[in-house]
Amino acid sequence: MTADAPVRTRFSPTLTVFAWLSFLSEVLIVATGGTVRLTSSGLGCSDWPLCTPGSLVPTQELGIHGLIEFGNRTMTGAVGILAIVVLLLTLGALGRRRDALAAVWFAAGGLVLAVIGFAIQLPAWIPSAVLLVTVIVAAVYSLRTVPVRRDLSTLAWVVLAGVMSQAVVGGFAVLTELNAFLVGFHYVVSLLLVCVTAAFLVRLRAVPGPRERAVPLWYLVLAHVTSLVLAVTVVFGVLTTANGPHSGDDAIVRNGFDATIMAHVHSIPGYTLAVLTIVLVAAAWTLRLPTRGWLVAFVVALLAQIGVGVWQANSALPPLLVGTHMVIAALLSAAYVVVILRLKRPVSGS
Repeated sequence: MTADAPVRTRFSPTLTVFAWLSFLSEVLIVATGGTVRLTSSGLGCSDWPLCTPGSLVPTQELGIHGLIEFGNRTMTGAVGILAIVVLLLTLGALGRRRDALAAVWFAAGGLVLAVIGFAIQLPAWIPSAVLLVTVIVAAVYSLRTVPVRRDLSTLAWVVLAGVMSQAVVGGFAVLTELNAFLVGFHYVVSLLLVCVTAAFLVRLRAVPGPRERAVPLWYLVLAHVTSLVLAVTVVFGVLTTANGPHSGDDAIVRNGFDATIMAHVHSIPGYTLAVLTIVLVAAAWTLRLPTRGWLVAFVVALLAQIGVGVWQANSALPPLLVGTHMVIAALLSAAYVVVILRLKRPVSGS
C-alpha cells in the first residue's frame, strides 16, 4: 500500500442497521407529517413545544386530531434519537473517542440550555436557536478533530442538525397557524433529510479517497441537469399543494395561486423529467454505465408517481393519493441521489 492509498475503515454491522433505521424513519415521518395535514390535524396541538399551553401531551378535548399531531411530534423524537445513535457510532468508528465525546457533550450542553429556556418560558425561538448553534459548533469541532472520512461525519451531523431544525420549523408552522410556505418548507426539509440519509448509506459502503468520473462528460452534465429538473418538479409540486384543499385544518382556507393552473404548471417539469430520465436509462444500458440499475428503479418509481399524480388530479385530490404522492417523491429523490453518487468511482491504483 502506498502512502497515498485511501485508509479503509471497518464499520460495525450495528452502524449499518441504525443507518437504515434512520433512513426509514425519515421516510416514515414524511408519511406521518402528511397524515397530520391530510386529516386536518395540523392544529391538533395548538401550542409548541407543548401540545397546549398547560400540557405536553394532548388533552381529551383535542380528540383524534390532537393524537395524530402529537404522534407526529413523538415520531420526530424517535428520528432525532436515531440520528444521535448514528452520529455516535460514526464518530466512534472514525476518531478517538475522547474527541468524539467532546463534541457530543458540547451538543448535550446546548440541549440542557434549551430545556432550561423552555422551562422558564423564554420565546420558543431563543432556546431553539441556542440548541441549533451549539450543535453546529460541535459539528465544526468534530470535523476538525476527526480528519478521516469527513464525508460520513459531515452527513451524520447534517442529519442531526436537520432534525432539530425540522422540529423548530414545525413548531413555527403551528404558531403561525399553518402558514402555507412554512408547511411547504417543512416538507422540503424532510425530503432533503431522506436524501442525506440515503447518501450516508451509499458512502458507508464506498471506498474512501479520490474519485474519478465513471461516465462520459455529456452524460454527467445531463444527469445533473436532470437532478435540477427533479428539484424544480418537487418545488412546483409543493406550491401546487400549498393552494389545494388540504390546508391542515378545516378552519384554514388558503388563498393565492390557482391550484388548477399550478397543477398544469407542475406537470411541465414532471414530464420533462420523464423524458430526460428515459434518455439517461437508454444511454446507461447502451454504454453499460454504473448508473443503469438505480436508474431503472428510478424510472419505475417515476412512472408510479406520474400515475398517482394524474389519478389524484382527476379524483378531486383524495387524501390517500396525495399522501402516497408525497412519500413517492421522497423515495424518488433518494433514488436519484444514489444515481448521482454512482457517476464517479474510486481512482484506480497504478
